[in-house]
Order: sequence, then structure tokens, then C-alpha cells
Amino acid sequence: MVLGCVIHGQDDLRVEELPEPEPAPGQALVAIRYGGICGSDLHYHRHGGVGDFRLQEPMVLGHEVVGTVVAYGEGATGPAVGTPVAVHPATPCGVCPECADGRANVCRDTRYLGSAARFPHVQGGFASRIAVPAGQLRALPEGLEPRRAALAEPLAVALHAVRRAGDLAGRQVLVTGAGPIGCLTVAAARAAGAAAITATDLLPRALEFAAAAGATACVRADDPDDPIWPSDEVDVAIEASGVAAGLDTCLRRVRRGGVVVQLGMLPPGQSPFAGNVLVSREIELRGALRFHTEFDDALRLLAAEPSFDALISGVRPVREAARAFTQAADRSQSCKVLLDFD
Repeated sequence: MVLGCVIHGQDDLRVEELPEPEPAPGQALVAIRYGGICGSDLHYHRHGGVGDFRLQEPMVLGHEVVGTVVAYGEGATGPAVGTPVAVHPATPCGVCPECADGRANVCRDTRYLGSAARFPHVQGGFASRIAVPAGQLRALPEGLEPRRAALAEPLAVALHAVRRAGDLAGRQVLVTGAGPIGCLTVAAARAAGAAAITATDLLPRALEFAAAAGATACVRADDPDDPIWPSDEVDVAIEASGVAAGLDTCLRRVRRGGVVVQLGMLPPGQSPFAGNVLVSREIELRGALRFHTEFDDALRLLAAEPSFDALISGVRPVREAARAFTQAADRSQSCKVLLDFD
């Protein structure tokens, strides 16, 4: 029996029995073990969409998934049957100008697991068995347990944002927002050699997770007079909260000629920001979307750093998906919550 988490509309998440998938030519069949609940999954659940992408049909959620190879379709090759794997969630077109330029993460015609960006929607990975292109499979490095490997996709997002920021070795870094992506950005900045990393958030528990990820200072975002704020302007600021106030903080706290990376997805429509500061201080503002080759780097980093386990705040069986989503949405208590499909 194949069980999956299917979103039918706002506040309408169901655990349903799904047809047994058969791998088509070029595809692999994977038995999913863990799936990480992402902010976009929560948006589909709570709002019926993400940004401008609205649900038009029932959709299996999830794009942060790991499991075991079960079988291959005709002509497909990859890790041996029985191998633990992580699933890269993107299938770029390979022919658009962005793909040709080596920037497949901004492919204009990509397919992404569990996304309503196109119709029919791309069904996601929150099912006990899924069929995906064999090229999306990555064998887990030796010693990496599937539970921790479920962090590979969001960590790859963080690694890409850090690379967009440039060389962080010896730099002072600010990360606004200490949700799962913000905490993983802290960890990625630490791995990149940042000398000091300040994390901000409104919630004490979120800041505790940021400290576990490697932040050297944790500050309440709504307390500009807190003495823990860096005494000097930072070299790089990465905005991971997805709110305009976070971007404003980054622009005002970064040094002249510094770099600000907007990683958090801002609300649809226009977002106010301190444009004059951007000009008068010649700040570089860069966007960061998803990732490409960083997925493989994330798996290697996870294999080398057991400390990432501290960011997994809950694991629930798939039949308790509703409770898992409630837990994941409670940022006063949770960081990353996983579904267990075993």
C-alpha cells in the first residue's frame, strides 16, 4: 500500500492511499523513508498556494525526501537497488539560456517536486513510493544516516545563498531569520569560514536553534539596542526571514560596499526597502534561488557534521501528517520536522 500526503486546498491535507507507481523509461522507483516539511509545504496547507502559484488540483506535497532504490525503468541506471539515496527535487530543461549558462537553478522551464508552478502540477515526494528521473538520485555518502540526509535540500539552498555572497572566510556575517533555512545558512556560513555570525529572530527558541547551528551571537530582531548586536557593520548580510523588515535590517547593518543576499521569499507584490541606502552606500543586493550542484555538497557536509541532528526537532509517522504540519508551523518550538514513511 502506498500512502501519500495530498493537499486538496487550503487547510485540506489528507493522507491517502495512492496507486503503486511504475517507473517509466529513464525513471527510478524509490521507497521513501523520510520527508522534511518545508515552508512552501506549510504555505500550500495554510493558504492553498505559494506566492502566485495556486492549487488547481490535488497535489502530493514534499520535495525534501530520502529513501532506498527499489527498481529502474527501461534504460535507466543509477545507484544499485537497495542503496540509500537522496532525491534532487529539480529537473531543469537543459536547453534554455540559463541552463546553457550553468545556472540551472533559475531554469525557466524546470520541474520541481511538489510544486503548483505549472499545470498539471508536479506531484511531490511525500509518498511511500515515488517514481522520479534516475538522474535525480544521489547515493548517500558513507556514514550518513537517512534521517540527517533529509536536510540535504534545505542545506543546499543555504549553501547556494552563501556562495552568492562570495568569499566569507574571516568575514563578519549577519543572518536575519532563524527558521530552518536561516539556521542552515548559519551552518553554511560557518563551514565557509566566517569569523563571526550574528543571527536574528523574534523567537527565543529559534535563536537557540541558530546557536546550535553555529551562530556566535543571537539577537532579538525587535531590540535594536541589544548590546549583542555587532559593534561594527558586517561584511555580508543574508536575509532569510522573507519579510521586508529583515531586508531593511540587512541594508542598514552591512558596511559600505558590502553584500546583501535576499534568500527568504518576500510576499507577492511590492516590498518596501531602503533603496537610498542601497545607492548611497553602494551595497550589492543579490537574489538566491534554490540550488544546483550544491545538493551534492550538502550531502558531503551532512556526512561530516553530526551536529546537524540538533536541528531536527521532530519525527512523526506519515499517518500523523496533520499533527506534524501543526508542529512544523509552530516556530516557537520547532525547527525541522520530518515525516517517517517507514
